[in-house]
Amino acid sequence: MKTILVIDDHPDVRLLTQEVLVAEGFRVETAENGVRGLSIAQRLKPDLILLDIMMPVMGGYEFIREYRRNANTPIILLTAKIEETDKVLGLELGADDYMTKPFGLRELVARVRAVLRRVGNESAGTKVLRCGELALDLDAHRVTINGNEVRLTPSEYELLAVLMSSPGRAFSRAELLDRVQDTSFVGIERTIDVHVRNLRAKIEPNPSAPRYIETVFGVGYRINHQS
Repeated sequence: MKTILVIDDHPDVRLLTQEVLVAEGFRVETAENGVRGLSIAQRLKPDLILLDIMMPVMGGYEFIREYRRNANTPIILLTAKIEETDKVLGLELGADDYMTKPFGLRELVARVRAVLRRVGNESAGTKVLRCGELALDLDAHRVTINGNEVRLTPSEYELLAVLMSSPGRAFSRAELLDRVQDTSFVGIERTIDVHVRNLRAKIEPNPSAPRYIETVFGVGYRINHQS
């Protein structure tokens, strides 16, 4: 699930935008000014930011200057200004697109999807699977949570890679046995349960209430794509 951060000093704009994007399947966080938005963005690492220009405390332009020092997250400006120079300035500072207020909600969703699609195409060559703070680098054969490496056995790594390759899909124990193709799994589907339990102990903040690896009763397991 993609995460969108909406930074705007108008409560009605934040609420309406959040409702629309959540209905479209996005996770949405909001902030009322650039200072608050900067704090949330640094912690949350959103996939896209919708940013108002004219705000108290810290406006949109200043936010971009600060945020672009350490992050390349795509930014769509939400602006009541119609002068071309204002839009150009935003783009020059590092914004990816802009929308002039008032804007249509269908257009907003279309712009968000277009920017995310473009960014996704640009990074299509990377081989890093992500689920929230959990990342699996296929090239480096490395798993991290919040940038901290997690040591897994080869069987645990292969099992996690299979699950993360299809977020939200439920895999049966038999499928996982077949996909992992590890001799230690041969013929014993319930061995999957042991490896899942060990994985949860290493990657879950609370293994008794799993956030990443969900049990699908009567079927098997899946990665929670909304993590």
